Amino acid sequence: MDGAKTALTGKAGKLRNGLAEEPKPAAGRTFSLQKWTFVPGILFFILWEAFSRINESVKLFNPNFLPAPTALLQEAWELARTGIIAESILSSTIRILLGFVIGSAAALALGVIMSKYKSVEFWFSPVLNLVGPIPALALLPLFIIWFGIGEFPKVLLIAWTTFIPVLVYTLDGFKSVPSTLIRSAMSLGASERQIFARVMLPSALPNFLVGAQVSLGLSFSALIVSEMMGAKSGLGYIIVDARNYFKISNMFIAIILIGLEYSLFSYLLKLVERKVMAWRKGGIRDAVEK
Repeated sequence: MDGAKTALTGKAGKLRNGLAEEPKPAAGRTFSLQKWTFVPGILFFILWEAFSRINESVKLFNPNFLPAPTALLQEAWELARTGIIAESILSSTIRILLGFVIGSAAALALGVIMSKYKSVEFWFSPVLNLVGPIPALALLPLFIIWFGIGEFPKVLLIAWTTFIPVLVYTLDGFKSVPSTLIRSAMSLGASERQIFARVMLPSALPNFLVGAQVSLGLSFSALIVSEMMGAKSGLGYIIVDARNYFKISNMFIAIILIGLEYSLFSYLLKLVERKVMAWRKGGIRDAVEK
C-alpha cells in the first residue's frame, strides 16, 4: 500500500514538473497574424480585378458599373494631379477630427457629472433616450436650416453622432467601478479628487475607448451625409458630383478613400488604446502561453 502511494506521489510530481516545465515553442515558429493583416485586403482587390476583367469579356452587366482597380488607379492619378483628392481628404479630415474630438470630450465631461450627481442623470437620461436613436440624416436638414450650409453644422452633426455612444459607454464604465476599490481608497485616506483620478477614471477608461471606437464609424457616416448636402469639398462631395455627371469611377475612388481614411483612424485609435491601456490584461490570448 505504501509502495503504491509512493508511486502515485512520484507520478503526480512528474506531472506537475512536466506542466511547469513545458517547453515553449521557438520564437521563429510562432505565427503572428498581425504581420499578415494586409493580405485579406490585397486578395479582395485581386478578386475584384479578376471579376471586372472577366465581366469586360463576357458582359454580365455594363462594365462601367464596376471598373477594375487598375482603371481606378489611373483615374485617381488624374484627379490627384488636379488637386481635388488632396483638397477633399484635407477637408474631410479636419471636419472629422473637430467633430470627433468635441463630441468625445463633451461625452466624457457629461459622463463624469452624471455619474456623480443622480439628479443630473435623472433629468438628462430620458431626453437622451428620446433623441439618441434619431439618425444623423434626419437631423441634417434641421441643422442646415438653423445654422446655414457652412462648416459649423457639419462639425456639429459629427460631434452629436459621436457624443451619444461615447456617453453611454463612459457612463456605464463609471457605474461599473467596483465599490470595494472605492472603499479601499477611502480607508487609505484618499481624497475625492484622488479617488476619481486614481480609481474611477482608470476603471472607466476602457469603456470610454470602446465607445470612441464604436462611434468612429457613425461619425464617418455623419461626415459623408453632411458633405453630400451643401458642401463644396470633401469625399462626400466627390460622390455627389460623380452622381450628377455619371462618373462612376470617381464614386468608387471616393468610397475607397473613405474606407482607407476610416481604417487609418481606427488603427490610430487602437494604437492609443494599446498604449494607454498597456496595464490591462485578460482573455484567452493572455491566459495561454505562447
